[in-house]
Amino acid sequence: MISKYLLLLTCIGLSPLVFAQSAAPTTGGSADASIQIAQSAPEIEEEEGSLDSGNTAWMLTATALVLFMTLPGLALFYAGLVQSKNVLSVLMHCFAIACLASIIWFAVGYSLALTPGGLGDDARGWIGGTKHFFLQPLSADSLNGDHPETVWIMFQMTFAIITPALIVGAFVERIKFSAVLLFSGLWLVVVYCPVCYWVWGGGWLADRGVIDFAGGIVVHATAGASALTLAAMLGRRHGFPKTLKPPHNPGMVMTGAAMLWVGWFGFNAGSAAAADTSAGMAMLVTHLSAATASLVWMLVEWRKTGKPGLVGIVTGTIAGLATITPASGSVGPLGAIIIGASAGIICYYACGFVKEKLGIDDSLDVAAVHGVGGILGTLLVAYLGWKTELGGVGLEVHWSDQLIVQAQGCLAAIALSVVATYIIVKVVSALTSGIRVSDDEETKGLDQAAHGENGYTLS
Repeated sequence: MISKYLLLLTCIGLSPLVFAQSAAPTTGGSADASIQIAQSAPEIEEEEGSLDSGNTAWMLTATALVLFMTLPGLALFYAGLVQSKNVLSVLMHCFAIACLASIIWFAVGYSLALTPGGLGDDARGWIGGTKHFFLQPLSADSLNGDHPETVWIMFQMTFAIITPALIVGAFVERIKFSAVLLFSGLWLVVVYCPVCYWVWGGGWLADRGVIDFAGGIVVHATAGASALTLAAMLGRRHGFPKTLKPPHNPGMVMTGAAMLWVGWFGFNAGSAAAADTSAGMAMLVTHLSAATASLVWMLVEWRKTGKPGLVGIVTGTIAGLATITPASGSVGPLGAIIIGASAGIICYYACGFVKEKLGIDDSLDVAAVHGVGGILGTLLVAYLGWKTELGGVGLEVHWSDQLIVQAQGCLAAIALSVVATYIIVKVVSALTSGIRVSDDEETKGLDQAAHGENGYTLS
């Protein structure tokens, strides 16, 4: 099953390469050395600086927006997509993961993900240091650039919260709550922290010049790869794929998606780490990509099924947001339109490929929307960021060379995610006597079976 999964990502990953080769010019684009495009989260340096109140205010706002994406945005988006007897369980998963990830980030996550490597010279490119465990050196006066390090820690914490929460969509309606907590905690340390360090903490991918402005690799590729692996190992829901019931509350789905759209401005524009022109452009291209992908997805679905659906158009929104994420610091408005249109088409058909061709019950299409979208945007940025005529910033490296680096980053994150997820699931399964609930509990619904409560009480 994992081999089929890797085949899917390979096929989808090649699509922007074909597009770029067909449109490649014969001369290189101009470069702007003043724009930092290799990474959006530079390695933390312990040096004195001066506080900028404007940048600090923006980072505080962006942090709140990203947390708003998970609570309540993602929670409502996912909860509306399941049956009514499982709505409370999904809300519980997202809320509990947010709490657990926060404590892990405080204890070890921030240090391992975003501080200079301290586990020996051989490990410096692979994992962060241990000096910042439990945030020991932190004080109220500590700065990260021109804003408080406390704000930077909190901003990055919200990314660590939403990434494992995204995986919830792959296992809804059939997993033990204890398994959710154990898997999410281990996954955050074993997968998210290393990949975050590789890309944003000064690790080996950062040294190679990989571009991931706000998380195409760190967030979406890792979550998508792990989601598909976990879904394959967990097995299908009862009735998949013929007799599954439709989402119980499309209105809730739309509400959650709208919250995600608004919160994504903090996700992408906040990754500029300043209230500057880069943040402004990131906000604009994020919105354009989401709007384009929404319409394209709606049109594709309309043509295929004969009716445009609300759940479809908002799923297209999420696909457009995920796909623009890694490129939001490097492309212009026209590039965002191309990315959004590509996301609307490719992610739509990826959903069908995963469920119909691979036969994997990735319940809420985490791999097809977030995984494929994140990879697609990560690869497209090589050409669209280099092509100044399309509004790109003008990468210093030729697009074909940059594409190789981007592909290496995706493959490395996917490989770690798949292997680590497989091992973590085996460990968690042994600790919990299997990660899946019984047939009776699945039929009854996890709201009552796992939590003793109902999502709705009608009287």
